[in-house]
Amino acid sequence: MIWYMYLLSFLAGIFLTNAIPHFVHGISGNKFPTPFAKPHGIGLSSSTTNVIWALVNLIVGFLLLKLSHFSSNNYLQDFTLFLGISFISLFSSKHFMKKHKE
Repeated sequence: MIWYMYLLSFLAGIFLTNAIPHFVHGISGNKFPTPFAKPHGIGLSSSTTNVIWALVNLIVGFLLLKLSHFSSNNYLQDFTLFLGISFISLFSSKHFMKKHKE
């Protein structure tokens, strides 16, 4: 498999995982930071903006997964998807700890 297929799997993991908190906060009617808030990524966006951002992340994530020719029979590709999930999860846990301190 070509190296960039693994990169696409990694990025797919990032986008698919990033959709989760935005979707959950959005459908719960809660405000949550998005790139469109002021200041970017720190200020709170409306629940509708969060649902839309979650759906965009899902679309991009699924397209990247499709482009990567993802196969659960390829353990290295599974691992790179997991690395993308882990990366954004750990980054988000640190980044969003600050959202209530503003």
